Amino acid sequence: MEDITSNFDLVLKAFWLTLQLLVLSGIASLILGTVLAAMRVGPISVLRKAGAAYVTIVRNTPLLIVFVFVFIAAAKLGWFVGTPFVIKGVAALTIYTSAFVCEAVRSGVNSVSLGQAEASRAIGLTFSQSMQFVVLPQSFRAVVPPLASVLIALAKNTSVAAAFGLMEATARMRYFTNNNADDRLWIFLVFAVGYIIIVELMSVGAMSLERRWKVAR
Repeated sequence: MEDITSNFDLVLKAFWLTLQLLVLSGIASLILGTVLAAMRVGPISVLRKAGAAYVTIVRNTPLLIVFVFVFIAAAKLGWFVGTPFVIKGVAALTIYTSAFVCEAVRSGVNSVSLGQAEASRAIGLTFSQSMQFVVLPQSFRAVVPPLASVLIALAKNTSVAAAFGLMEATARMRYFTNNNADDRLWIFLVFAVGYIIIVELMSVGAMSLERRWKVAR
């Protein structure tokens, strides 16, 4: 434990990188996942099929394979060349997580009464306007719990970045355990508590948002 306490700034930097990966990829996944959900419920057949194909392929692909593609295979195609590792990590996590966000949002869209969409179209709103102003605001209220679960899974999935040169929390934990084999249990506990704090803060935030939106309804 002495090594951790004397180098606690490294622990904080590691969790700061974990939070960066979580926040940046979380925001990007919510945006891309919402766009994919709109494609999947939209009137254009080609976009519906493209959205469905993306979700099917990504959801059935291990996250590690997505990281390998972004960090190694994509460079051979001329993609992400010279891109910082953090951005590559965010891209890999976004590609993977957005598929799950899409399905969560799509379930919320399907829970909105069809009459709501028909009424919005009757007053002259386009499909995109109907989704933006009528359907999505209602669907997001219904999918707070599943979206929270997706983002909590994302928080834990950031650990995969440790295998690709990003010194986030899991990579730093491995560094400490390699140098202090006798203190592995305490090192695991310190980093586990860090992850628990992040997840619990997200859970509390989601529950607070869910209660507030229930009152608003």
